[in-house]
Amino acid sequence: MSLEKFIFTNNQVISFSSFWEAPSNIALIKYWGKKGNQIPSNPSISFLLSKCFTRTKITFSPINSKKDNWFTFKLDGNIKPDFNKKIEIFLERILPYVPSLKKQNLIIDSSNSFPHSSGIASSASSMAAMALCITDWEKQINPKMTEERFKIKASFLARLGSGSASRSIYGPIASWGKTSHIEKSSDKYAIPFTQKVHKIFHDFCNTIILIDDNKKEISSTEGHRLMNDHPFAQKRFDQANQNFFEIKNSFETGDIEKFIEIVESEALTLHGLMMTSSPPYKLFKPETIEIIELIKNYRMSSKSTVCFTLDAGPNIHLLYPKDSKRDILDFIENELIKIYPNLKFIHDQVGNGPKKI
Repeated sequence: MSLEKFIFTNNQVISFSSFWEAPSNIALIKYWGKKGNQIPSNPSISFLLSKCFTRTKITFSPINSKKDNWFTFKLDGNIKPDFNKKIEIFLERILPYVPSLKKQNLIIDSSNSFPHSSGIASSASSMAAMALCITDWEKQINPKMTEERFKIKASFLARLGSGSASRSIYGPIASWGKTSHIEKSSDKYAIPFTQKVHKIFHDFCNTIILIDDNKKEISSTEGHRLMNDHPFAQKRFDQANQNFFEIKNSFETGDIEKFIEIVESEALTLHGLMMTSSPPYKLFKPETIEIIELIKNYRMSSKSTVCFTLDAGPNIHLLYPKDSKRDILDFIENELIKIYPNLKFIHDQVGNGPKKI
């Protein structure tokens, strides 16, 4: 689909309010490295979460004078100028595709169901929620917009704020990035994973182990930039494409062992790339490695199908089928908490998608 088809040229200005809830997502095949205007260097695939979400309300009104601020951002009801730069970059990026938005005043009121810096991709859920509100505004002016077109446009806009946000428009599984393995896949927006999914993956759970909730040492934007001159970049992109193919097959066949192998390899590869970049970064903590070893030992001794993944930080995402939940909670209580009594946890599960409030 050409970029011109994403441009909304109607100059109508309206008073309107839109309120959306968008979950975060956890990538199984990692997107790490980008080019141009938020174009991924490799395809990615993710589980959408359900309890870890951002709720955003945008109130649109006509700008009455040049003195009016274009937008105001509030977090939990409080004006937060620290976020203005990031939101301004997002809005400026999407303006070519919704040019009349500049004629509107936007009051953006947002809240998260999870702590900031908890290792959950708040930029994914927040940018997705804003994109849904803005696409909803467009639909009020263009009521002939179909549901499919609505989601594609929302994912397209969300990507311009955060690449991972493009995947938060769809659940339970979404893919983003052009690949020969998925029909109609695109670098410009995510799509729902509509291939056959074995029943073992229908109700996966995700327990986030909060090891360190401090601000990350390096932003995701800077991390992606380090891939530009990374000596292993092309090998990584080739690996990601192969892993995408393998995990697609795992979803279809129910090969949980292969799924575990790929998901954990992807997590460790991400951190390996950071440690071998220039300059190098070590984003995990000693406890991260120690707990990973405990997880692997538990899996071996119990024959469990639990596995782990990581984002670009120290916190661990435990992934497991719902019918293993009681056993995993016992493992957390009887082993992890006894050794690390200060650990915090967020218990979540795979969700079906955003919703309008």
